Amino acid sequence: MGVSTTAPEEGISVVDVDFPPVNALPVQGWYDLAAAVRAAGADPKVRCVVLTAAGRGFNAGADIKEMQRTDGHAALIGTNRGCYEAFAAVYDCEVPVVAAVHGFCLGGGIGLVGNADAIVASDDATFGLPELDRGALGAATHLARLVPQHLMRTLYYTSRTVTAAELHRHGSVWRVVPREQLEEAAMELAREIAAKDGLLIRLAKAAINGIDPVDVRRSYRFEQGFTFEANLSGVADRHRDAFLASKSSAEGSSGE
Repeated sequence: MGVSTTAPEEGISVVDVDFPPVNALPVQGWYDLAAAVRAAGADPKVRCVVLTAAGRGFNAGADIKEMQRTDGHAALIGTNRGCYEAFAAVYDCEVPVVAAVHGFCLGGGIGLVGNADAIVASDDATFGLPELDRGALGAATHLARLVPQHLMRTLYYTSRTVTAAELHRHGSVWRVVPREQLEEAAMELAREIAAKDGLLIRLAKAAINGIDPVDVRRSYRFEQGFTFEANLSGVADRHRDAFLASKSSAEGSSGE
């Protein structure tokens, strides 16, 4: 359990996230993920990083249970900073990052894939920001990198999700494959990238980041200020408590 890094093939580093049951990351998990991605990108032998996840889905965002059982604002501040570091690590990674997405990709998951260089997804993958239903704000910066502006706003205001096939039609998902083929599809793209000259691929990553029209770090940090404002107002706690109560009720009725 946690964040692990492997080197299955020359030039490729795989960073895997495993926080059962749904990959809702605790504060330290975001920092561990950031450190793993930065370390992989800094390795001169690596020319592509593949970001994967174990279990039922790619990422369910932050660990709301941790947030609600921690007194004061420590967990909220830690989550804000940890997410900022993890998203920035993917964006600033010295080599291209390929995200291999299965199942759900929600909240913080959007921050990760929105900052990745390429996305390969299984046909069961869904993407969305349920932030308003969780008493939070954020990652619209990253959702806007996946879908057109008006669709981003509609998805954000409604907390709806979109499928991998829909994102493929918008051009933000490179390829959609059956679940059992996801790992190989991601590795296939990573091999093609890793076959390039190591210095040139790093220069290309820096050059492309340099011409981005939006500063994703500053934009996301601006959003986070409103998350903290929602928390200070008390509305965030009400929504998080309601979410946890609904989850507990659903688990009880299902006998889990």
